Amino acid sequence: MMRFVAGLLALWALGLLSGCGTVGDGTAYTWGWYTLNPLTDKGASNLSFLLAGIGLTLWLSISAIVVSVVLGILLALSGLSRLRSLRLISRTYVEVFRAIPLLVLLLWVYYGLPMMTGLQFGAFAAGVLSLALSDAAFESEIFRAGIQSVAKGQREAAQTLGLSSRDTFRFVIFPQAIRTILPALGNQFVYVLKMSSLVSVIGLQELTRRANELNVTEYRPLEIYTALVVEYLLLILLTSWGVRRLERRMSSGVR
Repeated sequence: MMRFVAGLLALWALGLLSGCGTVGDGTAYTWGWYTLNPLTDKGASNLSFLLAGIGLTLWLSISAIVVSVVLGILLALSGLSRLRSLRLISRTYVEVFRAIPLLVLLLWVYYGLPMMTGLQFGAFAAGVLSLALSDAAFESEIFRAGIQSVAKGQREAAQTLGLSSRDTFRFVIFPQAIRTILPALGNQFVYVLKMSSLVSVIGLQELTRRANELNVTEYRPLEIYTALVVEYLLLILLTSWGVRRLERRMSSGVR
């Protein structure tokens, strides 16, 4: 993993040192990596401005995934309920929010929902709410499939031992379901992390918004957006590595 990341950084560094290239019409393109050169005052300032968006991007993504996981579990349990009304609510939610494009939902939450409710949402709150509402529909199906994958005999054995339905779910069903669905949950976190870039359209100064603003002042889109690609790539690779490590750790306890 670390060797792969180091290789990517080496390739990027090679691009920084290349100095020139060719554009579509065959004319020479002069690279402007000085825009992000950490050895100059201006380059270091621009680079710091870009990197300052990482914290907000991570906070936005983590907040959204926590809310979506909680909502997804509730929807999954509703979908498995014996009450037809709860199953209908769960199914309607999943079908509706899976069908709405995230960008459209984000714009509606930020501009439309305050007109309906009278509550004014900030860019961060609107971003978290939109990402969570959209992702919860997918999380619900993941949790439902994980819970249903646990063998029926596990539930029967727990009931034989005198565990209540609540304790059976808490100590027997849910821990086994988590081991099964952890890779899918990791994929959803990666998805939310990538989709958080859409929140830039409503003014939140996360990674993408900062890259757009820097491009307006420097007008070096190729260099700036290449740096943005590397930032997201490293975040996603580190996240994927962390999820795989957690998955191996949880699997090692199963005999």
